[in-house]
Amino acid sequence: MKEALYYEKLENNRVRCMLCFHKCLLVPGKTGLCLGRKNIDGKLYAVNYGLTTSLSTSDPIEKKPLYHFYPGKGILSIAPNGCNLKCPFCQNAEISQMEIPTRKITPEDLISLCRKNNLIGVAYTYSEPLIWYEFLLDAGTAVKNAGLKNVLVTNGIIEEEPAKQILPLIDALNIDIKSIREDFYKKIVKGDLASVQRTIRMAHKTSHIELTNLLITGLNDSDEDIIDLIDWVYNLDKSIPLHFSRYFPHYKMDNPPTPEERLEFAYKQAKEKLDYVYVGNIHIPDTDATYCPECGNLIIERNGFYGVTIVGMDGKKCNKCKKEINIVL
Repeated sequence: MKEALYYEKLENNRVRCMLCFHKCLLVPGKTGLCLGRKNIDGKLYAVNYGLTTSLSTSDPIEKKPLYHFYPGKGILSIAPNGCNLKCPFCQNAEISQMEIPTRKITPEDLISLCRKNNLIGVAYTYSEPLIWYEFLLDAGTAVKNAGLKNVLVTNGIIEEEPAKQILPLIDALNIDIKSIREDFYKKIVKGDLASVQRTIRMAHKTSHIELTNLLITGLNDSDEDIIDLIDWVYNLDKSIPLHFSRYFPHYKMDNPPTPEERLEFAYKQAKEKLDYVYVGNIHIPDTDATYCPECGNLIIERNGFYGVTIVGMDGKKCNKCKKEINIVL
């Protein structure tokens, strides 16, 4: 447990958390919506500090998904207990939406595990790592100083000032943009689209980023939803990799799984404008491979998460047309 950053002390021992747009107002003894921050005697504490629900030393970086960041390499994965969204379709609700037992982990443990298992660094993932803010700062600093990489798999919900402080420590992010509609964020996941878009724009200036959009049957998978999302990414930077992911019923939502044709539509529409597009959670031939956006040369072949082969690169360039590929090696 550690005193939290980014909060205001108010009268009657109340506090207001300023980490994300929710700005939870907490009386003594009350825990925030994210489960990670609690008012104890008029001070806000990160009660999740150094506590992880999960630890994996065998994750490929492609599982995050990050297809353009050290392809084929392994990364250590850990997760806090909680989240600052309330997605009714959450695939990791068991660790994000309810309190569960955790284990203590230190920055030194992370570095040791990375070196022991020949991993490139640490992915803060599975639930929502930004609610782990104080631990992220400390662990991220130690990991970076050790010459290892920090990766965030995040919903992007954070205020601007704390984002400015944490992003210089982060080497790569996969940011989940759940919809291009503010109405979806407010009604379905209790979130804020503007926060996510701001984080994406900020992270694009500091780190390698890739985006994921989970297409949910009947909620965010219309032609207009898909095309407007693609256009937003295109207007930011057409070389940002975009992953469309198939939804399956889970937690509180029983909408049918995303039809394959919706994912094929999204892939084809995105390929007309964006350089790098992928489809996950379903096998559709060629949608997991990386091709040169200039000449169509096969750059990286993938056969699942563990079958990754770089076949068409000379350094960071296409070995046919010499086009620079947006990739970190």
